[in-house]
Amino acid sequence: WSLPNAERYALQYVDGRQTYITESNRGEIKNGSILRLTTSPDQEAERLYSGIQSNNSDVKTDSLKKLASLSQDITFAQEFINRNGLKQIFHIVEEGKATGEMLAHTLKAFMELMEHDFVSWETLSAAFIKKIVSYVNMNAVDESVQQLSLSILENMVPTSRLLFELVKKEVTLDRLLTHLQVTNAQLQLKAMALLIALLLAATDAERRDMMDYLREKNIRQFIHKNIIHSSEPLGDEMAHYLYVLQSVSLNLFERRMRTFMDPYSQEQRELLQSLRQTAFESESEAPASSFNTERRRSLCAKEFRKLGFVNNSNPAEDLHRAPPGLLALDNMVYFSRHTPNAYSRFVLENSSREDRHECPFARSSIQLTLILCEILHVGEPCSETAQAFYPMFFGQDHFFEELFCICIQLVNKTWKEMRATQEAVLQVVREQITRTLSLKPTSLELFKTRVNALNYSEILKLRQTER
Repeated sequence: WSLPNAERYALQYVDGRQTYITESNRGEIKNGSILRLTTSPDQEAERLYSGIQSNNSDVKTDSLKKLASLSQDITFAQEFINRNGLKQIFHIVEEGKATGEMLAHTLKAFMELMEHDFVSWETLSAAFIKKIVSYVNMNAVDESVQQLSLSILENMVPTSRLLFELVKKEVTLDRLLTHLQVTNAQLQLKAMALLIALLLAATDAERRDMMDYLREKNIRQFIHKNIIHSSEPLGDEMAHYLYVLQSVSLNLFERRMRTFMDPYSQEQRELLQSLRQTAFESESEAPASSFNTERRRSLCAKEFRKLGFVNNSNPAEDLHRAPPGLLALDNMVYFSRHTPNAYSRFVLENSSREDRHECPFARSSIQLTLILCEILHVGEPCSETAQAFYPMFFGQDHFFEELFCICIQLVNKTWKEMRATQEAVLQVVREQITRTLSLKPTSLELFKTRVNALNYSEILKLRQTER
């Protein structure tokens, strides 16, 4: 249009993210897009750069507000950063005079400028970080300022070990739990995001400690009651964070899953013996001490065979496969201690059946533990986008062990219905579990009811229909 000083003007989209049109993105303009003529990004950056230094607080607040919205645009952001604009933003925050709306616009602008990755997070000054941390830790702070501060820290944590340690030290888990318990859903979400960022950036040992602490503080019950069953619908972002939290919790089993049994470990041998004693202690009327060694050994071997171990003279060898490693032993012991009646019934019922139809407890437990690890992705890295968490996971302490207790009884039930080989039965059991989990039962009780209703003949009907 032959405008004088054409370089002072630019075109900009009117709708959506109001991006500037540049030589590099002009090819993406679609027919029907509405553009407006506006001041060029460098002129605008210059104007706002001086505006945010104004002594008139209205001018300063308006300039910061405009800066926060324009900084989403990469061309503008580059111009503003090239003028050393971030330094001004740091100054406003470090000086500590800005509050409320002005501070919120400043933090929003800072976030948007950092999004473009022109500047490293590691260049932030200690004074600036201290201020951001103080907004999270203080009580009487504007909620929008707290949300933005939590977001800034969340973005900082993964960038370097140093920043992770700093944030972990300054913002305690207790403080984050306090933010999780507010009624403001956005603030709750940002607190959860920072918690997840800290968990993901931690080392295995740190993560274990953090999870232990969160368990002590009953975070699971809180999430179950106030987030999953709140009156507000669960957004995609929160669903993703719950999926990550579930995944991190389940991955704590990875160590036991990848460790096979050490026949020289006193503790592990005692766990193994406790399985035998719980099942058969009433059977051997004569006290074991009156037997000679040979007789006692053969009695033990016989009992381990009844328990369903392949190598009954040295059952530790059955636990040499890792995965499922020691996790299978943990599960068997949990089942025998927490539901002793069901455990004894399972073992005695199968040790009195003729060989072809018996469902060997130990072998089935080892296989089932492996199946559960595969279905629940134990030891696999978290997906960056998945949202598939199980509501019942948060409804239950010892979720994995309790799930095992339900499913090992299901194995026995399905075995009786099918009278087939172990391989075929476990394939059906895997299907019963995955089909039931896909219905997202809200509690283990409901899972138990549904998985038991999905018997072998139901599975056959479903397969037939699907075929």
